[in-house]
Amino acid sequence: MNCIGIDVSHKELVVVVSVKGKTRKAKTFQNTPAGFKSIIQIASKLKGNVKVCLEATGVYHFDLTIALSYAEGVEVMVINPKISSNFAKVLMSRSKTDAIDAEILAIYAERMPFEAWERPADEYITLRVFSRRIASLNKLKTQTKNQLHALVSTAETPQLVVDQVEELIKVLEKQIENQRLAAIALIKQHSALLNAFVLVTSIKGIADASAIQILAELMILPKEMSAKQWVAHAGLDPRIFQSGSSVEKKPRISKAGNKYIRQAIYMPALVSTRFEPHVKGYYSHMINDNGLKKMQAICAVMRKLLHAIHGMLKANKRFDGERFYKFPAEVIHS
Repeated sequence: MNCIGIDVSHKELVVVVSVKGKTRKAKTFQNTPAGFKSIIQIASKLKGNVKVCLEATGVYHFDLTIALSYAEGVEVMVINPKISSNFAKVLMSRSKTDAIDAEILAIYAERMPFEAWERPADEYITLRVFSRRIASLNKLKTQTKNQLHALVSTAETPQLVVDQVEELIKVLEKQIENQRLAAIALIKQHSALLNAFVLVTSIKGIADASAIQILAELMILPKEMSAKQWVAHAGLDPRIFQSGSSVEKKPRISKAGNKYIRQAIYMPALVSTRFEPHVKGYYSHMINDNGLKKMQAICAVMRKLLHAIHGMLKANKRFDGERFYKFPAEVIHS
Protein backbone atom coordinates (compact mmCIF):
# COMPACT_ATOMS: atom_id res chain seq x y z
CA MET A 1 0.00 0.00 0.00
CA ASN A 2 1.24 3.50 -0.91
CA CYS A 3 0.36 6.28 1.51
CA ILE A 4 1.33 9.93 1.77
CA GLY A 5 1.08 12.12 4.84
CA ILE A 6 1.10 15.89 4.39
CA ASP A 7 1.60 18.38 7.21
CA VAL A 8 -0.01 21.64 6.07
CA SER A 9 0.94 25.13 7.19
CA HIS A 10 0.33 28.60 5.83
CA LYS A 11 3.42 28.62 3.60
CA GLU A 12 4.78 25.07 3.48
CA LEU A 13 3.70 21.48 2.86
CA VAL A 14 5.83 18.76 4.44
CA VAL A 15 5.35 15.44 2.65
CA VAL A 16 6.24 11.92 3.80
CA VAL A 17 5.72 8.90 1.52
CA SER A 18 5.17 5.44 2.99
CA VAL A 19 5.57 2.41 0.71
CA LYS A 20 4.65 -0.99 2.19
CA GLY A 21 5.05 0.34 5.70
CA LYS A 22 8.44 1.96 5.14
CA THR A 23 8.51 5.75 5.31
CA ARG A 24 10.83 7.85 3.20
CA LYS A 25 12.62 11.08 4.04
CA ALA A 26 10.36 14.11 4.31
CA LYS A 27 10.25 16.65 1.51
CA THR A 28 9.06 20.24 1.73
CA PHE A 29 7.10 22.20 -0.87
CA GLN A 30 5.48 25.60 -0.99
CA ASN A 31 1.75 25.78 -0.28
CA THR A 32 1.10 27.03 -3.82
CA PRO A 33 -0.26 25.54 -7.07
CA ALA A 34 3.35 24.78 -8.09
CA GLY A 35 3.82 22.88 -4.84
CA PHE A 36 0.58 20.95 -5.42
CA LYS A 37 1.83 19.93 -8.86
CA SER A 38 5.10 18.62 -7.41
CA ILE A 39 3.25 16.51 -4.85
CA ILE A 40 0.96 15.08 -7.53
CA GLN A 41 4.03 14.16 -9.58
CA ILE A 42 5.43 12.25 -6.60
CA ALA A 43 2.13 10.39 -6.21
CA SER A 44 2.01 9.55 -9.93
CA LYS A 45 5.40 7.81 -9.74
CA LEU A 46 4.13 5.36 -7.11
CA LYS A 47 2.63 2.10 -8.34
CA GLY A 48 -1.11 1.57 -7.85
CA ASN A 49 -3.54 3.79 -5.99
CA VAL A 50 -2.21 6.32 -3.53
CA LYS A 51 -3.93 7.29 -0.27
CA VAL A 52 -3.17 10.79 0.97
CA CYS A 53 -3.93 11.92 4.50
CA LEU A 54 -3.84 15.49 5.81
CA GLU A 55 -5.38 17.53 8.60
CA ALA A 56 -8.18 20.05 8.34
CA THR A 57 -6.14 23.17 9.08
CA GLY A 58 -8.52 26.08 8.79
CA VAL A 59 -8.33 27.40 5.22
CA TYR A 60 -4.79 26.31 4.32
CA HIS A 61 -5.54 22.71 3.35
CA PHE A 62 -8.52 23.31 1.07
CA ASP A 63 -6.84 24.29 -2.20
CA LEU A 64 -4.38 21.41 -1.87
CA THR A 65 -7.23 18.99 -1.21
CA ILE A 66 -9.07 20.20 -4.31
CA ALA A 67 -5.95 19.75 -6.46
CA LEU A 68 -5.34 16.23 -5.13
CA SER A 69 -8.97 15.22 -5.66
CA TYR A 70 -8.56 15.85 -9.41
CA ALA A 71 -5.39 13.72 -9.64
CA GLU A 72 -5.82 10.29 -11.19
CA GLY A 73 -5.24 7.33 -8.87
CA VAL A 74 -5.19 9.52 -5.73
CA GLU A 75 -7.65 9.31 -2.83
CA VAL A 76 -7.67 11.99 -0.16
CA MET A 77 -8.68 11.79 3.49
CA VAL A 78 -9.01 14.91 5.66
CA ILE A 79 -9.00 14.27 9.40
CA ASN A 80 -9.54 16.36 12.51
CA PRO A 81 -6.22 17.53 14.03
CA LYS A 82 -7.32 16.11 17.40
CA ILE A 83 -7.54 12.64 15.82
CA SER A 84 -3.97 12.78 14.54
CA SER A 85 -2.79 14.18 17.89
CA ASN A 86 -4.39 11.28 19.76
CA PHE A 87 -3.00 8.82 17.20
CA ALA A 88 0.49 10.21 17.81
CA LYS A 89 0.04 9.55 21.53
CA VAL A 90 -0.96 5.95 20.76
CA LEU A 91 2.26 5.59 18.75
CA MET A 92 4.08 7.05 21.79
CA SER A 93 5.65 9.75 19.66
CA ARG A 94 7.72 11.91 22.02
CA SER A 95 8.81 14.57 19.56
CA LYS A 96 6.84 16.95 17.39
CA THR A 97 8.13 18.40 14.13
CA ASP A 98 6.45 18.98 10.79
CA ALA A 99 8.24 15.94 9.38
CA ILE A 100 7.12 13.73 12.27
CA ASP A 101 3.55 14.99 11.94
CA ALA A 102 3.57 14.15 8.22
CA GLU A 103 4.94 10.68 8.97
CA ILE A 104 2.20 10.07 11.55
CA LEU A 105 -0.42 11.05 8.98
CA ALA A 106 1.07 8.60 6.48
CA ILE A 107 0.97 5.82 9.10
CA TYR A 108 -2.61 6.76 9.98
CA ALA A 109 -3.66 6.41 6.33
CA GLU A 110 -2.00 3.00 6.23
CA ARG A 111 -3.37 1.52 9.45
CA MET A 112 -6.75 3.15 10.05
CA PRO A 113 -10.05 2.92 8.09
CA PHE A 114 -9.78 5.24 5.11
CA GLU A 115 -12.67 7.70 4.65
CA ALA A 116 -12.30 9.43 1.31
CA TRP A 117 -12.93 13.17 1.20
CA GLU A 118 -15.83 14.21 -1.02
CA ARG A 119 -15.07 17.15 -3.30
CA PRO A 120 -17.71 19.92 -3.18
CA ALA A 121 -19.71 20.70 -6.31
CA ASP A 122 -17.89 22.88 -8.83
CA GLU A 123 -20.38 25.74 -8.40
CA TYR A 124 -19.64 25.84 -4.65
CA ILE A 125 -15.93 26.11 -5.34
CA THR A 126 -16.52 28.86 -7.93
CA LEU A 127 -18.72 30.79 -5.48
CA ARG A 128 -15.93 30.57 -2.93
CA VAL A 129 -13.49 32.07 -5.45
CA PHE A 130 -15.85 35.00 -6.08
CA SER A 131 -16.40 35.47 -2.36
CA ARG A 132 -12.71 35.43 -1.45
CA ARG A 133 -11.96 37.89 -4.25
CA ILE A 134 -14.69 40.23 -3.02
CA ALA A 135 -13.25 40.03 0.49
CA SER A 136 -9.77 40.89 -0.82
CA LEU A 137 -11.09 43.83 -2.85
CA ASN A 138 -13.06 45.15 0.13
CA LYS A 139 -9.95 45.01 2.29
CA LEU A 140 -7.96 46.86 -0.37
CA LYS A 141 -10.71 49.46 -0.73
CA THR A 142 -10.70 50.10 3.03
CA GLN A 143 -6.91 50.50 3.01
CA THR A 144 -7.10 52.89 0.06
CA LYS A 145 -9.80 54.97 1.73
CA ASN A 146 -7.63 55.25 4.84
CA GLN A 147 -4.74 56.39 2.65
CA LEU A 148 -7.00 58.99 1.02
CA HIS A 149 -8.03 60.29 4.43
CA ALA A 150 -4.37 60.74 5.37
CA LEU A 151 -3.54 62.40 2.04
CA VAL A 152 -6.32 65.01 2.19
CA SER A 153 -5.43 65.82 5.79
CA THR A 154 -2.38 67.77 4.62
CA ALA A 155 -2.18 70.67 2.22
CA GLU A 156 1.14 69.34 0.89
CA THR A 157 -0.51 66.53 -1.10
CA PRO A 158 -0.70 67.34 -4.84
CA GLN A 159 -4.22 67.24 -6.27
CA LEU A 160 -3.07 64.71 -8.88
CA VAL A 161 -2.30 62.18 -6.13
CA VAL A 162 -5.72 62.71 -4.52
CA ASP A 163 -7.48 62.38 -7.88
CA GLN A 164 -5.72 59.11 -8.69
CA VAL A 165 -6.47 57.59 -5.28
CA GLU A 166 -10.14 58.57 -5.63
CA GLU A 167 -10.15 57.02 -9.10
CA LEU A 168 -8.65 53.81 -7.69
CA ILE A 169 -11.41 53.61 -5.08
CA LYS A 170 -14.02 53.88 -7.85
CA VAL A 171 -12.26 51.10 -9.81
CA LEU A 172 -12.27 48.85 -6.74
CA GLU A 173 -15.94 49.55 -6.09
CA LYS A 174 -16.75 48.69 -9.70
CA GLN A 175 -14.82 45.43 -9.50
CA ILE A 176 -16.57 44.49 -6.25
CA GLU A 177 -19.96 45.14 -7.85
CA ASN A 178 -19.05 43.06 -10.93
CA GLN A 179 -17.83 40.17 -8.79
CA ARG A 180 -21.00 40.35 -6.70
CA LEU A 181 -23.25 40.33 -9.79
CA ALA A 182 -21.34 37.34 -11.16
CA ALA A 183 -21.82 35.51 -7.86
CA ILE A 184 -25.57 36.24 -7.87
CA ALA A 185 -25.81 35.01 -11.48
CA LEU A 186 -24.02 31.79 -10.49
CA ILE A 187 -26.38 31.27 -7.55
CA LYS A 188 -29.45 31.69 -9.78
CA GLN A 189 -28.13 29.02 -12.18
CA HIS A 190 -28.10 26.29 -9.52
CA SER A 191 -31.25 25.32 -7.62
CA ALA A 192 -29.49 24.12 -4.45
CA LEU A 193 -27.54 27.37 -4.16
CA LEU A 194 -30.58 29.50 -4.95
CA ASN A 195 -32.69 27.69 -2.35
CA ALA A 196 -29.99 28.16 0.29
CA PHE A 197 -29.66 31.83 -0.71
CA VAL A 198 -33.42 32.40 -0.27
CA LEU A 199 -33.40 30.70 3.13
CA VAL A 200 -30.39 32.60 4.45
CA THR A 201 -31.67 36.00 3.30
CA SER A 202 -34.92 35.37 5.21
CA ILE A 203 -32.95 36.47 8.29
CA LYS A 204 -33.20 40.23 8.83
CA GLY A 205 -29.63 41.42 8.73
CA ILE A 206 -28.43 39.12 5.97
CA ALA A 207 -28.66 40.80 2.56
CA ASP A 208 -27.20 39.68 -0.79
CA ALA A 209 -23.59 40.63 -0.04
CA SER A 210 -23.50 38.84 3.32
CA ALA A 211 -25.36 35.81 1.94
CA ILE A 212 -22.71 35.36 -0.77
CA GLN A 213 -19.91 35.42 1.80
CA ILE A 214 -21.71 33.07 4.19
CA LEU A 215 -22.79 30.48 1.62
CA ALA A 216 -19.39 30.49 -0.09
CA GLU A 217 -17.80 29.24 3.12
CA LEU A 218 -20.57 26.98 4.43
CA MET A 219 -21.67 25.16 1.27
CA ILE A 220 -18.23 23.57 0.78
CA LEU A 221 -18.28 21.96 4.22
CA PRO A 222 -19.09 18.24 4.54
CA LYS A 223 -22.84 17.66 4.81
CA GLU A 224 -22.44 15.51 7.92
CA MET A 225 -20.93 18.36 9.97
CA SER A 226 -23.03 19.38 12.95
CA ALA A 227 -23.88 22.94 13.97
CA LYS A 228 -21.32 22.71 16.80
CA GLN A 229 -18.69 21.65 14.29
CA TRP A 230 -19.60 24.66 12.13
CA VAL A 231 -19.05 26.91 15.14
CA ALA A 232 -15.68 25.29 15.91
CA HIS A 233 -14.68 25.49 12.23
CA ALA A 234 -15.43 29.23 12.34
CA GLY A 235 -13.31 29.64 15.47
CA LEU A 236 -16.31 30.92 17.44
CA ASP A 237 -16.21 28.18 20.07
CA PRO A 238 -15.25 29.40 23.56
CA ARG A 239 -11.76 28.52 24.73
CA ILE A 240 -11.54 27.87 28.46
CA PHE A 241 -8.19 28.10 30.27
CA GLN A 242 -8.13 26.64 33.77
CA SER A 243 -5.30 25.11 35.75
CA GLY A 244 -5.47 23.97 39.35
CA SER A 245 -7.37 26.10 41.84
CA SER A 246 -5.66 29.42 41.21
CA VAL A 247 -5.44 29.89 37.44
CA GLU A 248 -8.69 30.60 35.64
CA LYS A 249 -8.86 33.01 32.71
CA LYS A 250 -12.01 34.43 31.20
CA PRO A 251 -13.33 32.34 28.28
CA ARG A 252 -12.57 33.75 24.84
CA ILE A 253 -13.46 32.60 21.35
CA SER A 254 -10.74 30.33 20.01
CA LYS A 255 -10.35 32.04 16.57
CA ALA A 256 -8.75 28.72 15.55
CA GLY A 257 -10.73 28.37 12.38
CA ASN A 258 -12.02 29.96 9.21
CA LYS A 259 -11.75 33.73 9.61
CA TYR A 260 -13.88 34.27 6.49
CA ILE A 261 -16.93 32.79 8.22
CA ARG A 262 -16.38 35.04 11.23
CA GLN A 263 -16.04 38.06 8.96
CA ALA A 264 -19.14 37.08 6.97
CA ILE A 265 -21.37 36.56 10.00
CA TYR A 266 -20.17 39.55 12.05
CA MET A 267 -22.06 42.34 10.28
CA PRO A 268 -25.32 40.34 9.98
CA ALA A 269 -25.08 39.72 13.74
CA LEU A 270 -24.76 43.46 14.38
CA VAL A 271 -27.63 44.39 12.06
CA SER A 272 -29.97 41.63 13.25
CA THR A 273 -29.57 42.75 16.89
CA ARG A 274 -31.19 46.00 15.81
CA PHE A 275 -33.87 44.91 13.34
CA GLU A 276 -34.78 41.28 14.18
CA PRO A 277 -36.84 41.29 17.43
CA HIS A 278 -35.93 37.78 18.55
CA VAL A 279 -32.22 38.23 17.84
CA LYS A 280 -32.39 41.56 19.65
CA GLY A 281 -34.10 39.81 22.56
CA TYR A 282 -31.40 37.14 22.70
CA TYR A 283 -28.68 39.79 22.55
CA SER A 284 -30.26 41.70 25.47
CA HIS A 285 -30.69 38.45 27.40
CA MET A 286 -26.97 37.69 27.03
CA ILE A 287 -26.08 41.16 28.40
CA ASN A 288 -28.73 41.69 31.09
CA ASP A 289 -29.19 38.14 32.38
CA ASN A 290 -25.85 36.48 31.61
CA GLY A 291 -23.64 39.47 32.34
CA LEU A 292 -21.81 39.43 29.00
CA LYS A 293 -20.12 42.49 27.59
CA LYS A 294 -21.45 43.83 24.28
CA MET A 295 -18.70 42.22 22.18
CA GLN A 296 -19.16 38.91 23.97
CA ALA A 297 -22.90 39.09 23.33
CA ILE A 298 -22.28 39.74 19.63
CA CYS A 299 -20.09 36.62 19.50
CA ALA A 300 -22.90 34.68 21.15
CA VAL A 301 -25.30 35.96 18.48
CA MET A 302 -22.83 34.92 15.76
CA ARG A 303 -22.71 31.39 17.16
CA LYS A 304 -26.49 31.27 17.46
CA LEU A 305 -26.91 32.47 13.87
CA LEU A 306 -24.65 29.68 12.64
CA HIS A 307 -26.77 27.18 14.55
CA ALA A 308 -29.91 28.73 13.03
CA ILE A 309 -28.55 28.62 9.47
CA HIS A 310 -27.48 25.00 9.94
CA GLY A 311 -30.99 24.06 11.02
CA MET A 312 -32.65 26.10 8.26
CA LEU A 313 -30.60 24.46 5.50
CA LYS A 314 -31.08 20.99 6.94
CA ALA A 315 -34.85 21.37 7.42
CA ASN A 316 -35.29 23.54 4.31
CA LYS A 317 -37.20 26.16 6.31
CA ARG A 318 -37.01 29.93 6.54
CA PHE A 319 -35.87 31.74 9.65
CA ASP A 320 -38.17 31.33 12.65
CA GLY A 321 -37.54 33.91 15.34
CA GLU A 322 -39.40 31.86 17.95
CA ARG A 323 -36.91 29.03 17.51
CA PHE A 324 -33.98 31.42 17.76
CA TYR A 325 -35.09 32.94 21.06
CA LYS A 326 -38.40 32.74 22.89
CA PHE A 327 -39.26 35.73 25.02
CA PRO A 328 -40.10 35.03 28.67
CA ALA A 329 -43.82 35.13 29.48
CA GLU A 330 -43.53 38.29 31.58
CA VAL A 331 -41.91 40.12 28.65
CA ILE A 332 -44.68 39.05 26.27
CA HIS A 333 -47.48 40.21 28.60
CA SER A 334 -45.82 43.45 29.66
